[in-house]
Amino acid sequence: MIYRGDPLTGLKILGTGSCVPNHSVTNQMLETVVDTSDDWISSRTGIRSRCIANGDTNLTMAKAAAERAIEAAGIKNSDIEVVLCATITNEYVTPSLSCLLQRELGLNEEVLAFDINAACSGFVYALNTAHSLLQKTSNKYALVVGSEVLSKIMDFTDRNTCVLFGDGSGAVVVKLSRRMPFLFNSGARGDNLVLNCPAIYESNNPFSQNTNEKKAGFLQMDGSEVFRFAVESIKKSIMALLEKAQVSPEEIDHYVLHQANSRIICTAAKRLGAPIERFFMNIEKRGNTSAASIPIALDEMRTSGRLKRGDKLVLSGFGGGLTYGSVYMAW
Repeated sequence: MIYRGDPLTGLKILGTGSCVPNHSVTNQMLETVVDTSDDWISSRTGIRSRCIANGDTNLTMAKAAAERAIEAAGIKNSDIEVVLCATITNEYVTPSLSCLLQRELGLNEEVLAFDINAACSGFVYALNTAHSLLQKTSNKYALVVGSEVLSKIMDFTDRNTCVLFGDGSGAVVVKLSRRMPFLFNSGARGDNLVLNCPAIYESNNPFSQNTNEKKAGFLQMDGSEVFRFAVESIKKSIMALLEKAQVSPEEIDHYVLHQANSRIICTAAKRLGAPIERFFMNIEKRGNTSAASIPIALDEMRTSGRLKRGDKLVLSGFGGGLTYGSVYMAW
C-alpha cells in the first residue's frame, strides 16, 4: 500500500533523541552462557556487542530519549499534541507506554496517546500515523518513540536468537511542513511461525479447560525465512516508494534500514543498486533493537553531523507480523 496523504503537506523532523543502557554485553560475554562464539555471531550478523537493560525499563529509556528529542527540537512539552510509542515490550498490557510517557513528561491531558505494535516496522508505521493525525489536530507537534527491552523476552539458552537483540529507545519530534515530502509504503504477511513471541498469561478461569495454562514468553524465529522475507520486502517496498516519488535509488542520500543484520542491509544495497556507503549501520554495537533501531540510528546520524538539511532519506523497517514499511522524506 502506498500512502501519500495531502500532497501539499509533508513531515519534518525537528529533533531526535536516544537512550541505550550503559551495560554492554559483548559476544565474548555471551560465549560464557550459550554455545556460541564471537566469530560465529559477527560473521553471520555483523554484531559484536549489544546494550542490555540492567535496571533500565522501557519507560525510563523512552522518557530519556523523548526529553532529548524535545530539547533538540526547541519546543515546550505543552506544544505536543500526539504521542505514539512503537513497542512490543511495554511493562503493562495496559496502560500503554504512550500514556505512561504522557504522565512522566507532564504533557497536557488532552494529548492523543497510544501504542503501535508492528515489531521492527513499528517506528515507520508510527511516523505515518503521526502524519495522518497531525492533519486532524491544530498542526502542532507529535512525539514518536520506538522503545524496546527485548532482553526480557529472550531465551538465553537459544543461541539463534539471544545473540541478536539489544535494548534501547529512540525518539523524534515532528511537525507538518508544506516544503517537505512524505510518502509511506507498507505491507503485511501474517505468519506467526516465522517470527513470534507468545504472551504470558496464567488463567484461573473456572469456566475454561485451559485453566492454569501458561505459555513461555520467549521470542522464536526461523532465521533463514526472516532473511528471505527481509531482502524481498525491502526492495519491493522501497522501489514502489521511489517510483511514486519519481526519485531514483541513486538520488537518495541516506538509507536508514532497520538494524537486523548487516548481511541483510548489504544485500538490500546490492539489489537496489545503491552505494553501500549510503546505508547507515550501527548494528555492530547496538544489535537488533526492533522498533527502536531506526530512531536510534537517526539520532546517532544527527549528533555525528552526518545529516544535512535537504538530504533525501529512505527509512525502512521489516520484521515480526510479518510486516514491512518504508518512508521517503527529507531531513
